[in-house]
Amino acid sequence: MLEKPDLQEEKIAACLQDEYRLPEAQVAFLPLGADQNTAVYRVVAQDNAPYFLKLRSGAFDQTSVDLPKYLNDQGIHAIIAPLATAAGRLWACLGDFKTILYPFVQGQDGYGVALSERQWRKFGAALKSIHTTALPMELAERIPRETYSPQWRQAVKRFLALVETETFVDPVAVKLAAFLRAKRAETLDLVERAGQRLRELQTRPQELVLCHSDLHAGNILIDGRGALYIVDWDNSILAPKERDLMYPGGGQGFSGHTPQEEEALFYRGYGPVQFDPAALAYYRYERIVQDIAVFCEQLLLTDEGGADREQSFHYLVSNFLPGGTVEITYQADKTEN
Repeated sequence: MLEKPDLQEEKIAACLQDEYRLPEAQVAFLPLGADQNTAVYRVVAQDNAPYFLKLRSGAFDQTSVDLPKYLNDQGIHAIIAPLATAAGRLWACLGDFKTILYPFVQGQDGYGVALSERQWRKFGAALKSIHTTALPMELAERIPRETYSPQWRQAVKRFLALVETETFVDPVAVKLAAFLRAKRAETLDLVERAGQRLRELQTRPQELVLCHSDLHAGNILIDGRGALYIVDWDNSILAPKERDLMYPGGGQGFSGHTPQEEEALFYRGYGPVQFDPAALAYYRYERIVQDIAVFCEQLLLTDEGGADREQSFHYLVSNFLPGGTVEITYQADKTEN
Protein backbone atom coordinates (compact mmCIF):
# COMPACT_ATOMS: atom_id res chain seq x y z
CA MET A 1 0.00 0.00 0.00
CA LEU A 2 1.44 3.34 -1.07
CA GLU A 3 -1.02 5.61 0.71
CA LYS A 4 -1.23 5.68 4.49
CA PRO A 5 -4.51 4.34 5.88
CA ASP A 6 -6.82 6.62 7.83
CA LEU A 7 -5.43 5.58 11.20
CA GLN A 8 -3.59 7.85 13.59
CA GLU A 9 -0.08 6.86 14.62
CA GLU A 10 -1.05 7.57 18.24
CA LYS A 11 -3.62 4.76 18.12
CA ILE A 12 -1.04 2.38 16.65
CA ALA A 13 1.47 3.33 19.37
CA ALA A 14 -1.18 2.79 22.06
CA CYS A 15 -1.92 -0.66 20.65
CA LEU A 16 1.76 -1.53 20.69
CA GLN A 17 2.01 -0.50 24.33
CA ASP A 18 -1.10 -2.40 25.38
CA GLU A 19 -0.51 -5.56 23.37
CA TYR A 20 3.28 -5.81 23.02
CA ARG A 21 4.45 -3.80 26.05
CA LEU A 22 6.31 -1.28 23.87
CA PRO A 23 5.87 2.09 25.60
CA GLU A 24 6.41 5.35 23.71
CA ALA A 25 7.06 3.59 20.40
CA GLN A 26 7.67 5.81 17.36
CA VAL A 27 5.67 4.74 14.32
CA ALA A 28 6.44 5.66 10.70
CA PHE A 29 4.43 4.53 7.66
CA LEU A 30 6.36 2.81 4.86
CA PRO A 31 4.86 3.21 1.35
CA LEU A 32 5.60 -0.34 0.20
CA GLY A 33 3.85 -3.16 -1.62
CA ALA A 34 0.95 -3.62 -4.00
CA ASP A 35 -1.49 -5.26 -1.55
CA GLN A 36 -4.40 -2.88 -0.93
CA ASN A 37 -5.23 -4.69 2.32
CA THR A 38 -1.79 -4.39 3.91
CA ALA A 39 -0.06 -1.33 5.36
CA VAL A 40 3.42 -1.57 6.88
CA TYR A 41 5.28 0.59 9.38
CA ARG A 42 8.71 0.92 10.92
CA VAL A 43 8.49 1.01 14.70
CA VAL A 44 11.26 2.21 17.01
CA ALA A 45 10.85 1.28 20.66
CA GLN A 46 11.89 3.31 23.67
CA ASP A 47 15.19 1.39 23.83
CA ASN A 48 15.80 2.17 20.10
CA ALA A 49 15.09 -1.43 19.06
CA PRO A 50 13.50 -1.43 15.57
CA TYR A 51 10.46 -3.47 14.56
CA PHE A 52 8.42 -4.05 11.41
CA LEU A 53 4.66 -3.76 11.83
CA LYS A 54 2.08 -5.10 9.39
CA LEU A 55 -1.53 -3.92 9.55
CA ARG A 56 -3.83 -6.31 7.74
CA SER A 57 -7.43 -5.38 6.88
CA GLY A 58 -10.07 -7.63 5.41
CA ALA A 59 -9.92 -11.39 5.79
CA PHE A 60 -7.29 -12.66 8.22
CA ASP A 61 -6.15 -16.26 8.50
CA GLN A 62 -4.24 -17.05 11.69
CA THR A 63 -2.27 -19.64 9.72
CA SER A 64 -0.39 -16.76 8.08
CA VAL A 65 1.37 -16.15 11.40
CA ASP A 66 1.35 -19.64 12.90
CA LEU A 67 3.06 -21.18 9.87
CA PRO A 68 6.15 -18.92 9.66
CA LYS A 69 6.58 -19.28 13.44
CA TYR A 70 6.53 -23.07 13.07
CA LEU A 71 8.96 -23.05 10.12
CA ASN A 72 11.37 -20.79 11.98
CA ASP A 73 11.15 -23.07 15.00
CA GLN A 74 12.17 -25.97 12.74
CA GLY A 75 15.44 -24.19 11.97
CA ILE A 76 14.49 -22.58 8.65
CA HIS A 77 16.05 -19.23 9.49
CA ALA A 78 15.16 -17.74 6.10
CA ILE A 79 11.69 -17.36 7.62
CA ILE A 80 11.13 -14.43 10.00
CA ALA A 81 8.86 -15.41 12.87
CA PRO A 82 6.27 -12.89 14.13
CA LEU A 83 6.62 -11.73 17.71
CA ALA A 84 4.10 -12.69 20.36
CA THR A 85 1.96 -10.24 22.29
CA ALA A 86 2.05 -10.10 26.07
CA ALA A 87 -0.87 -12.53 26.01
CA GLY A 88 1.10 -14.98 23.87
CA ARG A 89 -0.74 -14.44 20.58
CA LEU A 90 1.03 -13.77 17.29
CA TRP A 91 -1.35 -10.97 16.35
CA ALA A 92 -3.54 -8.30 17.94
CA CYS A 93 -6.63 -6.32 16.97
CA LEU A 94 -6.72 -2.60 16.19
CA GLY A 95 -10.11 -1.52 14.90
CA ASP A 96 -10.61 -3.09 11.47
CA PHE A 97 -6.97 -4.20 11.35
CA LYS A 98 -4.97 -7.12 12.64
CA THR A 99 -1.50 -6.10 13.82
CA ILE A 100 1.48 -8.40 13.29
CA LEU A 101 4.87 -7.38 14.67
CA TYR A 102 8.27 -8.65 13.48
CA PRO A 103 11.91 -7.87 14.21
CA PHE A 104 13.00 -5.20 11.74
CA VAL A 105 15.37 -6.49 9.06
CA GLN A 106 17.27 -3.61 7.50
CA GLY A 107 17.68 -4.37 3.82
CA GLN A 108 16.09 -4.38 0.38
CA ASP A 109 13.70 -6.67 -1.39
CA GLY A 110 14.48 -8.47 -4.63
CA TYR A 111 13.13 -5.56 -6.67
CA GLY A 112 15.73 -3.24 -5.19
CA VAL A 113 18.81 -5.47 -5.24
CA ALA A 114 19.98 -8.20 -7.61
CA LEU A 115 20.43 -11.54 -5.88
CA SER A 116 23.99 -12.82 -5.97
CA GLU A 117 24.84 -16.36 -7.07
CA ARG A 118 25.18 -17.33 -3.40
CA GLN A 119 21.79 -15.83 -2.55
CA TRP A 120 20.10 -17.69 -5.39
CA ARG A 121 21.54 -20.93 -3.98
CA LYS A 122 20.36 -19.97 -0.49
CA PHE A 123 16.91 -19.27 -1.92
CA GLY A 124 16.83 -22.73 -3.48
CA ALA A 125 18.01 -24.46 -0.30
CA ALA A 126 15.45 -22.61 1.84
CA LEU A 127 12.60 -23.50 -0.50
CA LYS A 128 13.64 -27.16 -0.55
CA SER A 129 13.51 -27.15 3.28
CA ILE A 130 10.01 -25.65 3.14
CA HIS A 131 8.79 -28.17 0.56
CA THR A 132 10.07 -31.11 2.60
CA THR A 133 8.93 -29.94 6.04
CA ALA A 134 6.51 -32.28 7.80
CA LEU A 135 3.68 -30.25 9.29
CA PRO A 136 1.77 -31.21 12.42
CA MET A 137 -1.73 -32.38 11.55
CA GLU A 138 -3.41 -29.49 13.39
CA LEU A 139 -1.52 -26.95 11.27
CA ALA A 140 -1.70 -28.87 7.99
CA GLU A 141 -5.48 -29.15 8.25
CA ARG A 142 -5.76 -25.34 8.32
CA ILE A 143 -3.75 -24.78 5.14
CA PRO A 144 -5.84 -24.68 1.94
CA ARG A 145 -5.31 -27.36 -0.69
CA GLU A 146 -4.95 -26.68 -4.38
CA THR A 147 -8.31 -26.77 -6.17
CA TYR A 148 -7.26 -25.37 -9.58
CA SER A 149 -10.14 -22.92 -9.36
CA PRO A 150 -11.23 -21.34 -12.68
CA GLN A 151 -12.18 -18.09 -10.93
CA TRP A 152 -9.36 -15.95 -12.36
CA ARG A 153 -9.80 -17.22 -15.92
CA GLN A 154 -13.53 -16.59 -15.72
CA ALA A 155 -12.95 -13.13 -14.22
CA VAL A 156 -10.59 -12.11 -17.01
CA LYS A 157 -13.14 -13.11 -19.64
CA ARG A 158 -15.76 -11.00 -17.85
CA PHE A 159 -13.44 -7.98 -17.77
CA LEU A 160 -12.65 -8.36 -21.47
CA ALA A 161 -16.39 -8.28 -22.15
CA LEU A 162 -16.89 -5.34 -19.79
CA VAL A 163 -14.39 -3.04 -21.49
CA GLU A 164 -16.15 -3.57 -24.82
CA THR A 165 -19.38 -2.01 -23.52
CA GLU A 166 -18.60 0.10 -20.43
CA THR A 167 -17.53 3.75 -20.43
CA PHE A 168 -15.05 4.72 -17.73
CA VAL A 169 -14.30 8.13 -16.21
CA ASP A 170 -11.30 7.49 -13.98
CA PRO A 171 -8.12 8.15 -16.04
CA VAL A 172 -6.40 4.92 -14.97
CA ALA A 173 -9.52 2.88 -15.72
CA VAL A 174 -9.74 4.53 -19.16
CA LYS A 175 -6.11 3.58 -19.88
CA LEU A 176 -6.64 0.03 -18.67
CA ALA A 177 -9.78 -0.47 -20.75
CA ALA A 178 -7.94 0.68 -23.88
CA PHE A 179 -5.01 -1.60 -23.07
CA LEU A 180 -7.25 -4.64 -22.58
CA ARG A 181 -9.03 -4.00 -25.86
CA ALA A 182 -5.66 -3.83 -27.64
CA LYS A 183 -4.45 -7.03 -25.92
CA ARG A 184 -7.72 -8.95 -26.16
CA ALA A 185 -6.49 -11.77 -28.42
CA GLU A 186 -3.26 -12.28 -26.49
CA THR A 187 -5.09 -12.23 -23.15
CA LEU A 188 -7.63 -14.81 -24.31
CA ASP A 189 -4.75 -16.98 -25.51
CA LEU A 190 -3.20 -16.85 -22.02
CA VAL A 191 -6.50 -17.93 -20.51
CA GLU A 192 -6.85 -20.76 -23.03
CA ARG A 193 -3.29 -21.99 -22.51
CA ALA A 194 -3.76 -22.03 -18.74
CA GLY A 195 -6.81 -24.24 -19.22
CA GLN A 196 -4.99 -26.52 -21.66
CA ARG A 197 -2.02 -27.06 -19.34
CA LEU A 198 -4.37 -27.67 -16.43
CA ARG A 199 -6.15 -30.42 -18.32
CA GLU A 200 -2.79 -32.02 -19.09
CA LEU A 201 -1.46 -32.00 -15.53
CA GLN A 202 -4.75 -33.35 -14.16
CA THR A 203 -4.27 -36.55 -16.17
CA ARG A 204 -1.61 -37.68 -13.66
CA PRO A 205 -1.39 -37.67 -9.86
CA GLN A 206 0.28 -34.68 -8.20
CA GLU A 207 2.13 -34.76 -4.88
CA LEU A 208 1.13 -31.85 -2.66
CA VAL A 209 3.77 -30.01 -0.62
CA LEU A 210 3.76 -26.86 1.47
CA CYS A 211 4.06 -23.89 -0.91
CA HIS A 212 4.48 -20.18 -0.24
CA SER A 213 2.74 -19.49 -3.60
CA ASP A 214 3.81 -15.84 -4.00
CA LEU A 215 7.60 -15.85 -4.39
CA HIS A 216 8.04 -12.77 -6.55
CA ALA A 217 11.01 -10.47 -5.96
CA GLY A 218 9.09 -8.31 -3.50
CA ASN A 219 8.77 -11.20 -1.07
CA ILE A 220 12.51 -11.92 -0.99
CA LEU A 221 14.38 -9.70 1.48
CA ILE A 222 18.17 -9.26 1.58
CA ASP A 223 19.64 -7.70 4.72
CA GLY A 224 22.80 -5.63 5.04
CA ARG A 225 24.91 -8.73 5.68
CA GLY A 226 23.59 -10.50 2.61
CA ALA A 227 21.27 -12.90 4.45
CA LEU A 228 18.13 -13.89 2.53
CA TYR A 229 14.62 -14.05 3.95
CA ILE A 230 11.30 -15.24 2.48
CA VAL A 231 8.48 -13.02 3.73
CA ASP A 232 4.67 -12.66 3.48
CA TRP A 233 2.97 -15.96 4.26
CA ASP A 234 -0.59 -14.77 3.64
CA ASN A 235 -1.19 -17.22 0.76
CA SER A 236 0.41 -20.50 1.80
CA ILE A 237 -1.14 -23.60 0.23
CA LEU A 238 -0.63 -27.35 -0.12
CA ALA A 239 -0.01 -27.72 -3.84
CA PRO A 240 2.33 -29.31 -6.40
CA LYS A 241 5.88 -28.01 -5.93
CA GLU A 242 5.64 -26.33 -9.34
CA ARG A 243 3.42 -23.68 -7.73
CA ASP A 244 6.62 -22.29 -6.17
CA LEU A 245 9.11 -23.48 -8.77
CA MET A 246 7.46 -21.28 -11.41
CA TYR A 247 9.11 -18.18 -9.90
CA PRO A 248 12.85 -18.74 -10.53
CA GLY A 249 13.31 -17.99 -14.21
CA GLY A 250 9.71 -16.83 -14.55
CA GLY A 251 10.27 -13.09 -14.91
CA GLN A 252 8.93 -12.27 -11.47
CA GLY A 253 10.83 -9.07 -10.82
CA PHE A 254 14.34 -10.35 -10.18
CA SER A 255 17.27 -8.68 -11.95
CA GLY A 256 20.93 -9.31 -12.65
CA HIS A 257 20.59 -12.71 -14.33
CA THR A 258 18.81 -14.18 -17.32
CA PRO A 259 15.86 -16.50 -16.63
CA GLN A 260 18.06 -19.47 -17.51
CA GLU A 261 20.77 -18.31 -15.09
CA GLU A 262 18.21 -17.80 -12.33
CA GLU A 263 16.99 -21.38 -12.71
CA ALA A 264 20.51 -22.84 -12.85
CA LEU A 265 21.63 -21.01 -9.70
CA PHE A 266 18.41 -21.72 -7.82
CA TYR A 267 18.57 -25.47 -8.47
CA ARG A 268 22.15 -25.65 -7.23
CA GLY A 269 20.63 -24.89 -3.84
CA TYR A 270 17.32 -26.71 -4.25
CA GLY A 271 18.95 -29.88 -5.53
CA PRO A 272 17.98 -32.34 -8.27
CA VAL A 273 14.28 -32.34 -9.04
CA GLN A 274 11.91 -33.75 -11.61
CA PHE A 275 9.06 -31.38 -12.35
CA ASP A 276 5.99 -31.63 -14.52
CA PRO A 277 6.37 -29.24 -17.51
CA ALA A 278 2.60 -28.91 -17.85
CA ALA A 279 2.26 -27.97 -14.17
CA LEU A 280 5.06 -25.40 -14.41
CA ALA A 281 3.52 -23.86 -17.54
CA TYR A 282 0.04 -23.87 -16.00
CA TYR A 283 1.16 -21.97 -12.92
CA ARG A 284 3.03 -19.38 -14.97
CA TYR A 285 0.06 -18.74 -17.24
CA GLU A 286 -2.33 -18.78 -14.31
CA ARG A 287 -0.23 -16.24 -12.37
CA ILE A 288 -0.39 -13.78 -15.26
CA VAL A 289 -4.14 -14.32 -15.57
CA GLN A 290 -4.57 -13.80 -11.83
CA ASP A 291 -2.59 -10.54 -11.93
CA ILE A 292 -4.80 -9.25 -14.74
CA ALA A 293 -7.98 -10.18 -12.86
CA VAL A 294 -6.89 -8.72 -9.51
CA PHE A 295 -5.76 -5.40 -10.98
CA CYS A 296 -8.90 -5.19 -13.12
CA GLU A 297 -11.04 -5.64 -10.01
CA GLN A 298 -9.22 -2.78 -8.35
CA LEU A 299 -9.05 -0.40 -11.30
CA LEU A 300 -12.27 -1.06 -13.22
CA LEU A 301 -14.72 -1.82 -10.42
CA THR A 302 -13.59 0.84 -7.91
CA ASP A 303 -11.98 4.27 -7.91
CA GLU A 304 -10.08 3.48 -4.70
CA GLY A 305 -6.34 3.33 -4.15
CA GLY A 306 -5.05 6.82 -4.86
CA ALA A 307 -1.39 6.60 -5.87
CA ASP A 308 -1.63 2.80 -5.80
CA ARG A 309 -3.82 2.86 -8.91
CA GLU A 310 -1.10 4.05 -11.26
CA GLN A 311 1.33 1.53 -9.81
CA SER A 312 -1.19 -1.28 -10.25
CA PHE A 313 -1.71 -0.31 -13.89
CA HIS A 314 2.07 -0.37 -14.38
CA TYR A 315 2.31 -3.83 -12.81
CA LEU A 316 -0.39 -5.21 -15.10
CA VAL A 317 1.10 -3.71 -18.28
CA SER A 318 4.63 -4.85 -17.40
CA ASN A 319 3.57 -8.47 -17.92
CA PHE A 320 3.23 -7.76 -21.65
CA LEU A 321 6.45 -5.78 -22.15
CA PRO A 322 9.41 -7.27 -24.07
CA GLY A 323 11.18 -9.63 -21.71
CA GLY A 324 8.15 -9.66 -19.39
CA THR A 325 6.33 -12.63 -17.91
CA VAL A 326 4.20 -13.26 -21.01
CA GLU A 327 7.20 -13.52 -23.35
CA ILE A 328 9.18 -15.62 -20.85
CA THR A 329 6.27 -17.98 -20.24
CA TYR A 330 5.65 -18.56 -23.93
CA GLN A 331 9.36 -19.22 -24.54
CA ALA A 332 9.71 -21.59 -21.60
CA ASP A 333 6.54 -23.59 -22.30
CA LYS A 334 7.93 -26.91 -23.53
CA THR A 335 4.60 -28.72 -23.55
CA GLU A 336 2.80 -29.61 -26.75
CA ASN A 337 0.69 -26.72 -28.10
